[in-house]
Amino acid sequence: MMKRARQDAMVENAAPQTSQENKKQKTCFYGSAFSESDPHGSIDWGSLPHHVILRIFQCLPLVDRARASSVCRRWNEVFHIPDLWRRFEFELNQPATSYLKSTHPDLIQQIIKRHADHLQYVSFKVDSSTESAEAACNILSQLVNCSIKTLGLISTAKPSFMNVSKAHFASALTVVFVNSKSLSSIKIDDTPVDDPSLKVLVANNSDTLKLLKMSSCPHVSPAGVLCVADQCHGLKELALNYYILSDELLLALSSEKHVDLEHLRIDVVSENPGQVEFHTIKKQSWDAFVKHSPKVNIVMYFFLYEDEFDAFFREETPVTHLYFGRAVSKAMLGRIGLNCPRLIELVVCANGLQPLDDELIQIAQRCKNLTAMGLGECEVTCRGFIEFVKVCGGRLTQLSIMEEVLIPDNDYSLDRLHLEVSKHLGRMWFPDMMPTW
Repeated sequence: MMKRARQDAMVENAAPQTSQENKKQKTCFYGSAFSESDPHGSIDWGSLPHHVILRIFQCLPLVDRARASSVCRRWNEVFHIPDLWRRFEFELNQPATSYLKSTHPDLIQQIIKRHADHLQYVSFKVDSSTESAEAACNILSQLVNCSIKTLGLISTAKPSFMNVSKAHFASALTVVFVNSKSLSSIKIDDTPVDDPSLKVLVANNSDTLKLLKMSSCPHVSPAGVLCVADQCHGLKELALNYYILSDELLLALSSEKHVDLEHLRIDVVSENPGQVEFHTIKKQSWDAFVKHSPKVNIVMYFFLYEDEFDAFFREETPVTHLYFGRAVSKAMLGRIGLNCPRLIELVVCANGLQPLDDELIQIAQRCKNLTAMGLGECEVTCRGFIEFVKVCGGRLTQLSIMEEVLIPDNDYSLDRLHLEVSKHLGRMWFPDMMPTW
């Protein structure tokens, strides 16, 4: 009994202390918002510290953030703190043609009027309409007091920016290029940007530019992108179309003044078969580029027809990631095995009805860095596929093969195949299956 009484007394004495500790902890986090006179420990939301309200606002969608700003004067003050407006995405869509929400025009004007000089990380997401793209250009034209560091123009569907007049687009972009002077990242794929615009970019941001993505920009010439490479020595990532890739550009990126490039993405696209003649990049240019930037990832996306691959991989090419969005021939895959020793990832969406056993085994044997493979509408015998995996072994960290690709033979059924492949990979593996819905 005496022991039980001592335990009860200890509990009674401990309870107030725990409550006090909890109150102190709440006070540390909420500051003056915690009301000591309230027995239930409720929070006076209007008295929360600025940094707490700011964190809440940063987690809210824009519309909810605007509504929350009308709760009280304190919350409205936080709504206009510069830190809250350093990163912003303008969403511009036409209600009649898009289901996506759009940034309210009144809010856009308020941002331009009160927060343009706070914006640093800005993106525009527009639908396919010309009206939305023109609205984005109109906003860009008003950002005269900004110091933007990153700019992204994103079209959720084509044509969008490509339907805006080149003069209007270039004028709007020039406003940002001239006034920012500290741009480090620019994503302007599928836009009518041109060489004069790039010269303005270089003249005002050459010391800070590190990333430039401008695939499918038909008004940019090899000379335009060469101007960027010559002057922006800190450039680390570049994305462009193959038609503006040149020996001169690779050599400019290999100069002693230039930092090591980390990522080069090249889109090789043909809309009309037979109408584009693709040039060949010299092996010496590739060699100089890789010698200067030995760890660079060279990513190539191909959207060509089978008879348009003649210019590629005739000589050793230091590509690391290859993606084929259309059918690619057995002969082309054979050249990849012979001439792409740095290859890390290969994705083939379609090939035909001829098994690719020999080509895959050759790729496994000669591409010692290969760690990822994806096959779509192709054919490989089970024996050939197992031999490919056996050569690669555990270095294949990603292996995505549709079940329809694999052809059972006299030695292996699909059931036995997954066991053999799992054994060589050192982990459980199954082929991908096409959904039935």
